[in-house]
Amino acid sequence: MNDQSELFAAVPRSQFDVPGKSHGLIDVVRWRYLLSLLIRTGVTTRYRNSVLGWTWSYVRPAAQFLVFWVVLGVFMNLNRGIPNYAVYLFSGIVVINLFSEAFKNATTSIVHNAPLVRKVYLPRQLFAVSAVVVALVHFLPQLALLLIVCLLLGWLAHITVTALLAILAALVIVVVFALGIGLLFGALNVRYRDSENIVELLLLLATWASPVLYSWTMVQEALLDKLGWPQWVLELYMLNPITHAVELFHYGLWRPATENMVGAADYTGLPMMPLPDNLGWNTLWAFLIAIVTLFIGQAVFRRLEGRFAQDL
Repeated sequence: MNDQSELFAAVPRSQFDVPGKSHGLIDVVRWRYLLSLLIRTGVTTRYRNSVLGWTWSYVRPAAQFLVFWVVLGVFMNLNRGIPNYAVYLFSGIVVINLFSEAFKNATTSIVHNAPLVRKVYLPRQLFAVSAVVVALVHFLPQLALLLIVCLLLGWLAHITVTALLAILAALVIVVVFALGIGLLFGALNVRYRDSENIVELLLLLATWASPVLYSWTMVQEALLDKLGWPQWVLELYMLNPITHAVELFHYGLWRPATENMVGAADYTGLPMMPLPDNLGWNTLWAFLIAIVTLFIGQAVFRRLEGRFAQDL
């Protein structure tokens, strides 16, 4: 017994960890095998016992696009000033769908895995990260469908390296931002279940506040010309990571596919929409905002995770 006491006494106290607390996202890398299992489970069980299976990954966004295009584009004439409105609309919808699923699933990831959290110790961040990755996997069929449509419209004829980088930057911004606020609300949701209702409200606002169903020039006209608000309000609106990710997708997918249409000799439709001001610099700022959000969400998560088992 004395030998054991001397053995433990020789170990520095800095080597001991507080029970229930992890090293943050670093543990996600250390536990990557378990992360891969969680991702595989999330992907394979989503459409279990479903007749259509993975077809739902195409049916849902297609139905969403059809409703928005008919009701808003045709009936309410929101497509004014936007050539090739169908591709413009779908380019924004897939971004919103990725953000919505990643954010919502990360928020509920701890509560939905309550039996594991109560009985087994493992880094709790694994659940949020796996939820975001699963959302990204389910986003890929929608992106593939959008790419096929763009290819049929001559997307390759006008694609550039900058456009491809814009698509990649948009995905990184959305994933990092969704993970950051998902960690924040996921930790709060363990104790305060009202967080899920707040998330639903935020997702509704994200859909209508981003230039998905309308153009950014309509926002500019409304804020500056009609309301007379200062320029910085518009700039603040454009710095929203989700708004900027939507514009990057428009730049990388909708614009090359539409330039082929607008440049045709027999085209008599609408002119090409101008690019948002400071698109490149705003990409950097949006990425920095997403990184700061991730650090804040991670800090709150680590502070509250020690009581997850008791609160659940």
